[in-house]
Amino acid sequence: MDVGATQRRSGHHHAPSTPETTDAPPMDALVIEGGRELAGRVEISGAKNAALPVMAATLLTPGVHTLRNVPLLADTRTMARVLEQLGARVELRGHACKIDTSNITSVEAPYDLVRTMRASIYVLGPLLARLGAARVSLPGGCAWGPRPVNLHIEGLKALGAELEIDHGYIVGRDVKLRGGQIRFEPISVGATGNLLMAAVLAEGGTVLDNCAIEPDITALAEVLVQCGARIEGIGTRTMTIHGVTSLRPIDTTIIPDRIEAATFLAAAAITGGSITLERCQPAHIAAAIHTLEETGCTVLPENLEVAITGPVRPAAIQLTTSPFPGFPTDMQAQMMALLSVADGTSVITDTVYLDRFTHVPELLRLGAQIRLEGNVATITGVEHLQGAPVMATDIRASAALVLAALVAEGETRISRIYHLDRGYERLDLKLEKLGARIRRVQD
Repeated sequence: MDVGATQRRSGHHHAPSTPETTDAPPMDALVIEGGRELAGRVEISGAKNAALPVMAATLLTPGVHTLRNVPLLADTRTMARVLEQLGARVELRGHACKIDTSNITSVEAPYDLVRTMRASIYVLGPLLARLGAARVSLPGGCAWGPRPVNLHIEGLKALGAELEIDHGYIVGRDVKLRGGQIRFEPISVGATGNLLMAAVLAEGGTVLDNCAIEPDITALAEVLVQCGARIEGIGTRTMTIHGVTSLRPIDTTIIPDRIEAATFLAAAAITGGSITLERCQPAHIAAAIHTLEETGCTVLPENLEVAITGPVRPAAIQLTTSPFPGFPTDMQAQMMALLSVADGTSVITDTVYLDRFTHVPELLRLGAQIRLEGNVATITGVEHLQGAPVMATDIRASAALVLAALVAEGETRISRIYHLDRGYERLDLKLEKLGARIRRVQD
Protein backbone atom coordinates (compact mmCIF):
# COMPACT_ATOMS: atom_id res chain seq x y z
CA MET A 1 0.00 0.00 0.00
CA ASP A 2 1.29 3.47 -0.92
CA VAL A 3 0.45 5.54 2.15
CA GLY A 4 -0.29 9.20 1.58
CA ALA A 5 0.82 9.34 -2.05
CA THR A 6 -1.64 12.12 -2.82
CA GLN A 7 -1.11 14.03 0.43
CA ARG A 8 1.01 17.14 0.04
CA ARG A 9 1.67 20.13 2.24
CA SER A 10 -0.58 23.16 1.90
CA GLY A 11 -1.02 26.53 3.54
CA HIS A 12 -3.70 25.62 6.07
CA HIS A 13 -2.87 26.00 9.74
CA HIS A 14 -3.87 24.26 12.95
CA ALA A 15 -5.10 26.37 15.81
CA PRO A 16 -2.33 27.57 18.13
CA SER A 17 -1.37 25.12 20.83
CA THR A 18 -2.42 25.54 24.44
CA PRO A 19 0.20 26.08 27.15
CA GLU A 20 1.09 22.92 29.01
CA THR A 21 2.06 22.60 32.66
CA THR A 22 5.74 23.29 33.38
CA ASP A 23 7.89 24.05 36.41
CA ALA A 24 7.30 27.75 35.72
CA PRO A 25 4.07 29.64 35.06
CA PRO A 26 2.99 29.05 31.45
CA MET A 27 2.79 32.77 30.68
CA ASP A 28 6.45 33.46 31.37
CA ALA A 29 8.55 35.69 29.12
CA LEU A 30 12.28 35.92 28.53
CA VAL A 31 14.15 39.20 28.69
CA ILE A 32 17.53 39.12 26.92
CA GLU A 33 20.20 41.80 26.68
CA GLY A 34 22.28 41.12 23.59
CA GLY A 35 25.95 41.59 22.91
CA ARG A 36 27.75 38.92 24.95
CA GLU A 37 29.86 36.14 23.46
CA LEU A 38 28.99 32.73 24.84
CA ALA A 39 31.76 30.69 26.47
CA GLY A 40 31.99 27.52 28.52
CA ARG A 41 30.60 24.01 28.55
CA VAL A 42 26.99 22.84 28.32
CA GLU A 43 25.45 19.40 28.82
CA ILE A 44 22.92 18.26 26.22
CA SER A 45 19.66 16.78 27.54
CA GLY A 46 17.88 13.66 26.36
CA ALA A 47 16.06 13.87 23.04
CA LYS A 48 12.41 14.89 23.22
CA ASN A 49 11.66 13.26 19.87
CA ALA A 50 13.20 9.98 21.05
CA ALA A 51 11.67 9.99 24.53
CA LEU A 52 8.06 10.48 23.41
CA PRO A 53 7.73 7.39 21.15
CA VAL A 54 9.63 5.24 23.66
CA MET A 55 7.24 6.37 26.40
CA ALA A 56 4.32 5.38 24.15
CA ALA A 57 5.98 2.03 23.38
CA THR A 58 5.66 1.04 27.04
CA LEU A 59 1.98 0.38 26.22
CA LEU A 60 2.99 -2.58 24.04
CA THR A 61 3.55 -4.90 26.97
CA PRO A 62 2.52 -5.03 30.64
CA GLY A 63 5.15 -4.47 33.29
CA VAL A 64 7.40 -1.84 34.82
CA HIS A 65 9.50 0.05 32.29
CA THR A 66 12.60 2.13 33.11
CA LEU A 67 13.68 5.10 30.99
CA ARG A 68 16.76 7.17 31.85
CA ASN A 69 17.96 10.55 30.53
CA VAL A 70 14.37 11.67 29.95
CA PRO A 71 14.31 15.44 29.36
CA LEU A 72 12.26 17.51 31.80
CA LEU A 73 9.91 19.19 29.35
CA ALA A 74 6.27 20.13 29.07
CA ASP A 75 5.92 17.55 26.28
CA THR A 76 7.30 14.63 28.29
CA ARG A 77 4.98 15.60 31.13
CA THR A 78 2.08 15.68 28.70
CA MET A 79 2.93 12.18 27.46
CA ALA A 80 3.12 11.03 31.09
CA ARG A 81 -0.38 12.41 31.65
CA VAL A 82 -1.67 10.68 28.51
CA LEU A 83 -0.28 7.36 29.79
CA GLU A 84 -1.80 7.97 33.23
CA GLN A 85 -5.15 8.67 31.56
CA LEU A 86 -4.92 5.20 30.02
CA GLY A 87 -4.28 3.61 33.42
CA ALA A 88 -0.48 3.50 33.56
CA ARG A 89 1.39 4.59 36.66
CA VAL A 90 4.15 7.06 35.84
CA GLU A 91 6.90 8.16 38.21
CA LEU A 92 9.27 10.94 37.11
CA ARG A 93 12.25 11.48 39.40
CA GLY A 94 14.81 13.80 37.94
CA HIS A 95 15.63 12.41 34.53
CA ALA A 96 14.54 8.87 35.42
CA CYS A 97 11.07 7.71 34.47
CA LYS A 98 9.35 4.51 35.60
CA ILE A 99 6.16 3.52 33.81
CA ASP A 100 3.96 0.64 35.02
CA THR A 101 1.64 -0.49 32.24
CA SER A 102 0.37 -3.60 34.00
CA ASN A 103 -3.20 -2.35 34.29
CA ILE A 104 -4.31 -0.32 31.30
CA THR A 105 -7.91 0.60 32.09
CA SER A 106 -8.79 2.89 29.18
CA VAL A 107 -8.06 3.17 25.46
CA GLU A 108 -9.00 6.85 25.20
CA ALA A 109 -6.44 9.62 24.78
CA PRO A 110 -8.62 12.70 25.33
CA TYR A 111 -8.70 15.90 23.33
CA ASP A 112 -7.68 18.10 26.27
CA LEU A 113 -4.27 16.39 26.34
CA VAL A 114 -3.71 15.42 22.72
CA ARG A 115 -4.49 18.91 21.40
CA THR A 116 -1.42 20.30 23.17
CA MET A 117 1.05 17.87 21.59
CA ARG A 118 0.88 16.08 18.25
CA ALA A 119 3.18 13.30 19.46
CA SER A 120 0.31 11.99 21.63
CA ILE A 121 -0.81 10.11 18.52
CA TYR A 122 2.09 7.72 19.17
CA VAL A 123 -0.20 5.83 21.58
CA LEU A 124 -2.50 4.82 18.70
CA GLY A 125 -0.37 2.01 17.28
CA PRO A 126 0.56 0.44 20.64
CA LEU A 127 -3.06 0.50 21.89
CA LEU A 128 -4.33 -1.24 18.76
CA ALA A 129 -1.46 -3.75 18.84
CA ARG A 130 -1.84 -4.75 22.50
CA LEU A 131 -5.53 -4.18 23.24
CA GLY A 132 -7.17 -4.22 19.81
CA ALA A 133 -8.95 -0.93 20.49
CA ALA A 134 -8.22 2.78 20.67
CA ARG A 135 -9.99 6.11 20.87
CA VAL A 136 -7.40 8.82 20.27
CA SER A 137 -8.20 12.46 19.65
CA LEU A 138 -7.00 14.03 16.45
CA PRO A 139 -3.88 15.93 17.51
CA GLY A 140 -3.01 19.58 17.86
CA GLY A 141 0.46 20.92 18.64
CA CYS A 142 2.46 23.71 17.03
CA ALA A 143 0.58 26.40 15.14
CA TRP A 144 1.91 25.58 11.70
CA GLY A 145 1.14 22.74 9.42
CA PRO A 146 -0.54 20.72 8.31
CA ARG A 147 1.23 17.54 9.36
CA PRO A 148 -1.39 15.03 8.35
CA VAL A 149 -2.31 12.01 10.46
CA ASN A 150 -3.68 10.23 7.39
CA LEU A 151 -0.28 8.56 7.01
CA HIS A 152 -0.79 6.93 10.42
CA ILE A 153 -4.40 6.00 9.73
CA GLU A 154 -3.89 4.57 6.24
CA GLY A 155 -0.87 2.61 7.42
CA LEU A 156 -2.79 1.05 10.29
CA LYS A 157 -5.62 0.20 7.91
CA ALA A 158 -3.05 -1.60 5.76
CA LEU A 159 -2.31 -3.72 8.84
CA GLY A 160 -5.97 -4.68 9.10
CA ALA A 161 -7.28 -2.02 11.48
CA GLU A 162 -10.80 -0.80 10.80
CA LEU A 163 -10.71 2.82 11.89
CA GLU A 164 -13.20 5.66 11.74
CA ILE A 165 -13.21 9.34 12.65
CA ASP A 166 -15.91 9.90 15.26
CA HIS A 167 -16.47 13.45 16.59
CA GLY A 168 -12.77 14.33 16.29
CA TYR A 169 -11.46 10.99 17.53
CA ILE A 170 -9.68 8.17 15.71
CA VAL A 171 -11.59 5.07 16.82
CA GLY A 172 -10.78 1.40 16.40
CA ARG A 173 -12.67 -1.54 17.91
CA ASP A 174 -12.03 -5.30 17.84
CA VAL A 175 -8.84 -4.80 15.86
CA LYS A 176 -6.61 -7.72 14.97
CA LEU A 177 -3.46 -6.49 13.31
CA ARG A 178 -1.78 -8.58 10.62
CA GLY A 179 1.31 -7.98 8.52
CA GLY A 180 1.27 -5.88 5.39
CA GLN A 181 3.33 -3.78 2.99
CA ILE A 182 3.39 -0.02 3.52
CA ARG A 183 5.24 2.72 1.67
CA PHE A 184 5.34 6.20 3.19
CA GLU A 185 4.85 9.12 0.81
CA PRO A 186 6.12 11.56 1.92
CA ILE A 187 8.63 10.29 4.47
CA SER A 188 7.11 10.70 7.93
CA VAL A 189 8.92 10.34 11.25
CA GLY A 190 5.69 10.03 13.23
CA ALA A 191 4.03 7.52 10.93
CA THR A 192 7.20 5.42 10.73
CA GLY A 193 7.34 5.24 14.52
CA ASN A 194 3.65 4.47 14.97
CA LEU A 195 3.55 1.75 12.31
CA LEU A 196 6.78 0.24 13.61
CA MET A 197 5.27 -0.10 17.09
CA ALA A 198 2.04 -1.55 15.71
CA ALA A 199 3.81 -4.05 13.45
CA VAL A 200 5.98 -5.66 16.14
CA LEU A 201 2.89 -7.38 17.64
CA ALA A 202 1.00 -7.88 14.35
CA GLU A 203 0.49 -11.39 13.05
CA GLY A 204 2.97 -12.22 10.30
CA GLY A 205 5.48 -10.04 8.50
CA THR A 206 5.37 -6.33 7.66
CA VAL A 207 7.53 -4.33 5.26
CA LEU A 208 7.81 -0.59 5.87
CA ASP A 209 9.29 1.20 2.88
CA ASN A 210 10.58 4.78 2.54
CA CYS A 211 10.95 4.95 6.32
CA ALA A 212 12.28 7.90 8.25
CA ILE A 213 15.82 7.18 9.42
CA GLU A 214 16.11 9.95 12.00
CA PRO A 215 18.17 8.85 15.04
CA ASP A 216 14.99 8.95 17.14
CA ILE A 217 13.38 6.25 14.96
CA THR A 218 16.54 4.16 14.88
CA ALA A 219 16.71 4.38 18.68
CA LEU A 220 13.05 3.31 18.96
CA ALA A 221 13.64 0.29 16.72
CA GLU A 222 16.72 -0.71 18.72
CA VAL A 223 14.76 -0.45 21.98
CA LEU A 224 12.00 -2.66 20.56
CA VAL A 225 14.57 -5.28 19.51
CA GLN A 226 16.01 -5.27 23.03
CA CYS A 227 12.47 -6.04 24.22
CA GLY A 228 12.09 -9.05 21.91
CA ALA A 229 10.86 -7.55 18.63
CA ARG A 230 12.22 -8.93 15.35
CA ILE A 231 13.19 -6.06 13.06
CA GLU A 232 15.52 -6.10 10.07
CA GLY A 233 16.94 -3.07 8.25
CA ILE A 234 17.16 -0.72 11.23
CA GLY A 235 18.64 2.60 10.14
CA THR A 236 17.68 2.08 6.48
CA ARG A 237 14.72 3.21 4.38
CA THR A 238 13.21 -0.30 4.40
CA MET A 239 12.45 -2.20 7.60
CA THR A 240 11.04 -5.71 7.76
CA ILE A 241 9.21 -6.64 10.96
CA HIS A 242 8.34 -10.20 11.91
CA GLY A 243 5.50 -10.05 14.41
CA VAL A 244 5.93 -11.63 17.84
CA THR A 245 3.27 -12.54 20.39
CA SER A 246 4.77 -10.67 23.34
CA LEU A 247 7.56 -8.32 24.42
CA ARG A 248 9.60 -7.71 27.56
CA PRO A 249 9.41 -4.40 29.47
CA ILE A 250 11.64 -1.57 28.28
CA ASP A 251 14.88 -0.63 30.05
CA THR A 252 16.78 2.04 28.15
CA THR A 253 18.61 5.37 28.17
CA ILE A 254 17.28 8.10 25.87
CA ILE A 255 19.74 9.38 23.26
CA PRO A 256 20.98 13.02 23.37
CA ASP A 257 18.86 15.70 21.73
CA ARG A 258 20.43 16.54 18.38
CA ILE A 259 18.25 19.62 17.86
CA GLU A 260 19.17 21.07 21.23
CA ALA A 261 22.82 20.35 20.44
CA ALA A 262 22.60 22.07 17.04
CA THR A 263 20.78 25.02 18.61
CA PHE A 264 23.65 25.57 21.04
CA LEU A 265 26.14 25.36 18.18
CA ALA A 266 24.16 28.07 16.38
CA ALA A 267 24.10 30.15 19.58
CA ALA A 268 27.90 30.05 19.71
CA ALA A 269 28.06 30.90 16.01
CA ILE A 270 25.74 33.91 16.19
CA THR A 271 27.54 35.40 19.21
CA GLY A 272 31.05 34.68 17.94
CA GLY A 273 31.54 32.63 21.06
CA SER A 274 33.38 29.43 21.91
CA ILE A 275 31.59 26.59 23.70
CA THR A 276 31.84 22.82 24.15
CA LEU A 277 28.83 20.51 24.09
CA GLU A 278 28.96 17.57 26.47
CA ARG A 279 27.04 14.29 26.15
CA CYS A 280 26.03 14.65 22.52
CA GLN A 281 26.32 12.43 19.44
CA PRO A 282 28.36 14.23 16.74
CA ALA A 283 27.16 11.80 14.04
CA HIS A 284 23.56 12.87 14.70
CA ILE A 285 24.36 16.53 13.96
CA ALA A 286 26.78 16.05 11.07
CA ALA A 287 24.63 18.11 8.67
CA ALA A 288 24.41 21.00 11.13
CA ILE A 289 28.16 20.87 11.77
CA HIS A 290 28.91 20.98 8.04
CA THR A 291 26.53 23.90 7.51
CA LEU A 292 27.98 25.90 10.39
CA GLU A 293 31.48 25.29 9.03
CA GLU A 294 30.28 26.83 5.77
CA THR A 295 29.35 30.00 7.69
CA GLY A 296 32.90 30.25 9.03
CA CYS A 297 32.70 28.33 12.31
CA THR A 298 35.48 26.06 13.54
CA VAL A 299 33.90 22.84 14.80
CA LEU A 300 35.82 20.00 16.47
CA PRO A 301 33.80 16.84 17.21
CA GLU A 302 35.39 14.24 19.45
CA ASN A 303 33.74 11.20 21.04
CA LEU A 304 30.69 12.56 22.90
CA GLU A 305 31.73 16.22 22.78
CA VAL A 306 31.70 18.96 20.17
CA ALA A 307 33.69 22.20 20.48
CA ILE A 308 32.77 25.22 18.34
CA THR A 309 34.19 28.69 17.85
CA GLY A 310 32.05 31.19 15.97
CA PRO A 311 33.32 33.64 13.35
CA VAL A 312 33.59 37.42 13.78
CA ARG A 313 30.68 37.54 11.34
CA PRO A 314 28.99 34.55 9.68
CA ALA A 315 29.32 34.06 5.94
CA ALA A 316 26.16 33.90 3.81
CA ILE A 317 25.20 30.45 2.52
CA GLN A 318 22.49 28.58 0.64
CA LEU A 319 20.65 25.94 2.67
CA THR A 320 17.98 23.36 1.90
CA THR A 321 16.27 21.25 4.56
CA SER A 322 15.59 17.56 3.96
CA PRO A 323 14.90 14.41 5.97
CA PHE A 324 17.78 12.90 7.94
CA PRO A 325 20.67 12.69 7.20
CA GLY A 326 20.05 16.07 5.53
CA PHE A 327 19.81 19.40 7.31
CA PRO A 328 16.85 19.20 9.73
CA THR A 329 13.77 21.35 9.30
CA ASP A 330 13.82 21.67 13.10
CA MET A 331 16.94 23.86 12.70
CA GLN A 332 15.65 26.02 9.85
CA ALA A 333 14.41 28.86 12.08
CA GLN A 334 17.60 28.98 14.17
CA MET A 335 19.76 29.12 11.03
CA MET A 336 17.62 31.95 9.70
CA ALA A 337 18.38 33.93 12.86
CA LEU A 338 22.10 33.28 12.36
CA LEU A 339 22.02 34.25 8.68
CA SER A 340 20.14 37.45 9.53
CA VAL A 341 23.49 38.88 10.66
CA ALA A 342 25.63 37.17 8.01
CA ASP A 343 27.84 39.00 5.53
CA GLY A 344 25.89 38.78 2.28
CA THR A 345 22.64 37.28 1.06
CA SER A 346 21.56 33.76 2.05
CA VAL A 347 18.77 31.54 0.75
CA ILE A 348 16.92 28.93 2.83
CA THR A 349 14.55 26.45 1.19
CA ASP A 350 12.43 24.19 3.42
CA THR A 351 11.41 21.10 1.46
CA VAL A 352 10.01 19.28 4.49
CA TYR A 353 7.36 21.75 5.71
CA LEU A 354 6.47 24.31 3.10
CA ASP A 355 4.91 26.85 5.47
CA ARG A 356 7.11 26.67 8.55
CA PHE A 357 7.93 30.37 8.62
CA THR A 358 5.94 31.92 11.48
CA HIS A 359 9.24 33.22 12.90
CA VAL A 360 9.85 35.49 9.91
CA PRO A 361 7.57 38.40 11.00
CA GLU A 362 9.12 38.33 14.47
CA LEU A 363 12.69 38.37 13.12
CA LEU A 364 11.66 41.34 10.95
CA ARG A 365 10.64 43.16 14.14
CA LEU A 366 14.25 42.78 15.30
CA GLY A 367 15.53 44.39 12.10
CA ALA A 368 16.22 41.33 9.96
CA GLN A 369 15.81 41.66 6.20
CA ILE A 370 13.97 38.58 4.94
CA ARG A 371 11.90 38.09 1.80
CA LEU A 372 9.64 35.05 1.80
CA GLU A 373 8.29 33.49 -1.39
CA GLY A 374 6.50 30.20 -0.78
CA ASN A 375 8.95 27.88 0.94
CA VAL A 376 12.01 29.95 0.02
CA ALA A 377 13.40 32.66 2.28
CA THR A 378 16.01 35.13 1.05
CA ILE A 379 17.93 36.71 3.92
CA THR A 380 20.03 39.83 3.40
CA GLY A 381 22.38 39.99 6.34
CA VAL A 382 22.50 43.14 8.44
CA GLU A 383 25.35 44.29 10.67
CA HIS A 384 23.15 44.64 13.74
CA LEU A 385 19.74 43.51 14.97
CA GLN A 386 17.78 45.74 17.34
CA GLY A 387 16.05 44.56 20.52
CA ALA A 388 12.24 44.65 20.46
CA PRO A 389 9.23 42.85 21.99
CA VAL A 390 8.48 39.67 20.03
CA MET A 391 6.20 36.65 20.41
CA ALA A 392 7.07 32.96 20.16
CA THR A 393 4.84 30.91 17.85
CA ASP A 394 6.25 27.37 18.12
CA ILE A 395 9.15 25.47 19.68
CA ARG A 396 11.85 26.13 17.09
CA ALA A 397 10.66 29.66 16.29
CA SER A 398 11.10 30.39 20.00
CA ALA A 399 14.70 29.21 19.85
CA ALA A 400 15.34 31.36 16.76
CA LEU A 401 14.12 34.45 18.61
CA VAL A 402 16.38 33.64 21.56
CA LEU A 403 19.40 33.36 19.24
CA ALA A 404 18.55 36.63 17.52
CA ALA A 405 18.10 38.34 20.88
CA LEU A 406 21.56 37.19 22.00
CA VAL A 407 23.13 39.54 19.42
CA ALA A 408 20.47 42.25 19.16
CA GLU A 409 21.44 45.68 20.46
CA GLY A 410 19.54 46.48 23.63
CA GLU A 411 16.80 44.43 25.24
CA THR A 412 14.48 41.88 23.66
CA ARG A 413 11.39 40.55 25.40
CA ILE A 414 10.09 37.20 24.10
CA SER A 415 6.55 36.35 25.20
CA ARG A 416 4.68 33.02 25.12
CA ILE A 417 7.80 31.02 25.87
CA TYR A 418 5.77 28.05 27.02
CA HIS A 419 6.46 26.91 23.46
CA LEU A 420 10.18 26.94 24.27
CA ASP A 421 9.60 24.90 27.43
CA ARG A 422 7.91 22.20 25.37
CA GLY A 423 11.14 21.37 23.56
CA TYR A 424 14.11 22.73 25.51
CA GLU A 425 15.02 21.86 29.08
CA ARG A 426 15.57 25.25 30.78
CA LEU A 427 17.38 26.77 27.83
CA ASP A 428 17.53 30.08 29.68
CA LEU A 429 19.52 28.64 32.59
CA LYS A 430 21.95 26.85 30.29
CA LEU A 431 22.54 30.03 28.29
CA GLU A 432 23.00 32.06 31.46
CA LYS A 433 25.77 29.68 32.56
CA LEU A 434 27.46 30.34 29.21
CA GLY A 435 27.43 34.08 29.87
CA ALA A 436 24.19 35.28 28.32
CA ARG A 437 22.25 38.08 29.99
CA ILE A 438 18.90 36.36 30.14
CA ARG A 439 16.15 36.23 32.73
CA ARG A 440 12.70 34.71 33.03
CA VAL A 441 9.90 37.06 34.07
CA GLN A 442 6.13 37.03 34.39
CA ASP A 443 4.60 38.00 31.07
